[in-house]
Parts: sequence; C-alpha cells; structure tokens
Amino acid sequence: MKSPRQSWKSWALLASLCSIVVVAVSPAAEKEEKLNVLFIAADDMNCDLGAYGNTQVKTPNLDRLARMGVRFDHAYCQQPLCGPSRASLMTGLRPDTLDMHTLAHELRKKNPDVVTLGQLFRQNGYFSARSGKIYHYGNPSQIGTDANDDPETWDERHNPAGIDKTQEENIVRYGPNRKPRKDGLGISMAWWDPESGDDEHTDGMVAKRVVEWIGEKKDEPFFLAAGFFNPHCPYVAPKKYFDLYPLEEITMPDLEEAKKDLEDVPPMAIQRDTKNWPYYFADVSVEEARKCKQAYYATISFVDAQVGRLLDALEEHDLVEKTIIVFWSDHGYFLGEKGLWYKRKAFERSARMPLIIAAPGLAEGASTGKPVEMLDLYPTLADLCGLKGPENLEGASLRPLLEDPTGAAWEKPAVTQVWHNPGAWGYSLRTERWRYTEWLEGEAGRELYDHAKDPEEITNLADDPALAETVAALSERLKPFVRLKPYKRK
Repeated sequence: MKSPRQSWKSWALLASLCSIVVVAVSPAAEKEEKLNVLFIAADDMNCDLGAYGNTQVKTPNLDRLARMGVRFDHAYCQQPLCGPSRASLMTGLRPDTLDMHTLAHELRKKNPDVVTLGQLFRQNGYFSARSGKIYHYGNPSQIGTDANDDPETWDERHNPAGIDKTQEENIVRYGPNRKPRKDGLGISMAWWDPESGDDEHTDGMVAKRVVEWIGEKKDEPFFLAAGFFNPHCPYVAPKKYFDLYPLEEITMPDLEEAKKDLEDVPPMAIQRDTKNWPYYFADVSVEEARKCKQAYYATISFVDAQVGRLLDALEEHDLVEKTIIVFWSDHGYFLGEKGLWYKRKAFERSARMPLIIAAPGLAEGASTGKPVEMLDLYPTLADLCGLKGPENLEGASLRPLLEDPTGAAWEKPAVTQVWHNPGAWGYSLRTERWRYTEWLEGEAGRELYDHAKDPEEITNLADDPALAETVAALSERLKPFVRLKPYKRK
C-alpha cells in the first residue's frame, strides 16, 4: 500500500505529465480551430449557371462547390453597380450609410475609421491578401493597378494584367465603340476569343497567384481573395471556352414581346436604357447581341475553370476541412431580357447574383430560397471564424441558413437601391414572394411583382386594387431603409 507521500508523488507526476501534454498540444489545437477563408469574386456574373439550373451554361466547378456547401438562390446586392456594391459587401454597411453610390474612389475619404472585412481578419492574426478585383476597378482601364482598392484591408496585393488588357486593340467592338478609343470598353458590347492559355489572361494570373498563396500560407490562418474580372465586358476568354457554346445554340428574346414587358414599368426604372433600346447602344443588331451573349457564357466557363484550380489547391494541401469557401458576384446582369443589357436596374435579373458558401461542419449539397443580402457576408464570416466584428454592421449572420437551409427561421428582407442622380433614384424590397419597388418614394412610380406566379417580372401589380393592402404593407417595410442623404436627393 502506497504512503500518502508516495500517493502525492504519483499524483504530482501525473499532473506534471498532463501539464506537459497541455503545453505541447494546446497551441496546435488552438491553431487548428482558426478557419481559413477563401473569398472568390466574379464581376457582373448573373445566375445563368449550371449550378443554378441553367443546363446550357457549363460550370462544373461551381457545381462542385455547391455540392460542398449551400447555394443561396435569392441573394441580392445592395446596389447593382460595382463600386457601391463591393464597398457595401466589404464593410457590412449599406450604400446610404457609407454615402457611396457611384464608382468614385471614396471609401476611406468618407469613412476613415471603417473596419473592412479583410482588415478585421488582419487584426485577428490572419494573413489577408487579394489578387485581382475586390473593390472597384475600371475594366479593362484599371487592370494592373490598385484602382479603388483599400490598402488597409490587405497584407499583400497582386495586380496582374493579361492579354485582355495588354492587347485591347484585338477586341471586336460593336455599337459606338466599333473603332478603338480611349476608355471605350468599360461599358461595351465587345468580345475576343484568342487561341491562348488561361494564364495569358488576367483571371488566369489571379488564380495562379492565389494557388501559390494557398501553398505558401497553408500552415497559418489566411483570408485569401481571388477577384476575377470576368464576365464583365469586354468579354474575353481563350477560344476553347467559346467553343463550348455553338453560336446557333444561343437564343435571344423576341424583341416585340420584350417591349411589351416594359409597358407597365415607371419610366425612371429604365431611364438609362430607353434612349437606344434594345441592348443599351444604338445600332447593335440581334446577331451582334447573340455573339456577345455567347462570349458572356464563355467567360463564365473561363471563371469556373479558375475556381476549379483554387478548389484543387485546397484539396492538395488538405485544407478543405479547415477553410470556409465563399463564391459571390457583385450583382446580376441582363442579356437581352426585356430588350435590356447590363446592370443598374432594380429588376430581379440585375439585383440578384450567385452566392455559394461551403463551411466545415455545416450543410452540404443544399440550397435555400430565403432572401439574403450581400452585406450579410461580413457578419457571417466573423461569426463562423469566432471574430468580433464592428457593432454597426447592418447585415445578419447566415449561420442559421448554413446549419438548416430550409427550416431556419429567417424573416429579414433584402433591399436593393438604384441611384442615378439626385432626381432619379429608388429602392426595391424583396421578400420570399414579392419584389416591391418605389421610385422617389413612390412619386415617380411603384412596381410590384409576384414571384410565386411571375418570376420574370412581366406584370407590374402595383396599381391592382386587390393588392392595395400588400403595397401599403411592403411600403412600410421599405421606409426604414430609405436613408439617402439630403444632398443626393431633390
């Protein structure tokens, strides 16, 4: 039988060994608990994706990502314009709060103390870096520069420039930009399908650098952002991606039917589009628009291939189970529907964009139809990574929907705004069933679409007496979000 002293010595030895184990294991365990973030952005990408049920558009890697996580079928931007949309997403604040509604480089000028998403991760010991476009860049004019980037967000920044920038003279142009001119491609009907390799293009270079970072930083927590410029115009990708879409298989909406869709729409809703309707530019033919649509789809598949390279890198370094993967676009895009092209509209096709999130331990191969906002990403990533974000974030964590995509309680609507000038602006509220839009708080018109019956938003029901109570209720729900500063309204 052991004496009390011997028993104490045995206990002390055991305690000492336990202490040694704790000291040896705890730091590694703590390190493993920090989840990485791979933050993947596309530019001007709508939901014409295989991952979203479009059988024509080939996106095998986005399909793969969707099987790994949750596809958000109704995700909406705060403003369908690159600059304010991206600033809102990266700060978790609405354009009205930031006082940003244009492409001007003014995030820190107007909000010097804001803590951006990447900055939050930097402050918490993460390596934060981006390659390509996360904040606004003129495309292709500012490719290869820092453009409207925010230096405080990142530890490292990479600004590649491929042949889509360095050989602009080879790009085929339609409309008023048929002849090359300075800054003539930022908004254009233009395309190019060179016989080229992926890494000759800016987006291929973006993927290559992020793949390198994944390997270099695999043993430390990272927030890595891959900002792809496609499918933003001009639509440029290697020819092999164009070959996926035979031109004879590209269909265009009937223009007579398209024009009828706009008969009951307030003029302000399409004021930027009516002068040269259809397709925004004068003298663009249906066949030229068809070629641009083919090119748009080709650039989607080009981006998809780069996403595949990033996913392969995570798998190669055994990081899939340690990494939250987010794929997003800054807004949607019209390709001839209603005879419209581009963005900057409050319709579903402009306000809605793809969002896929794969997070370790959460739902896989699922989708949700709940309306969510892109400013929800900031609180979501902070929540999933155990970080304390700023108190003034205006979104909500998507964790409930990532845990239970169909059964979670989620009543928050999505709000998108459009601002052209002090005399032309509006707000649009999206619930699970309705899209309700007011122009100048209703003075310049209203729109109401029933997505249970009319997903293409063909019939404006705002003046239907039978829905007067619905209009009144949705108007009340929208009011708290109308916070445009006085100098930006007449």
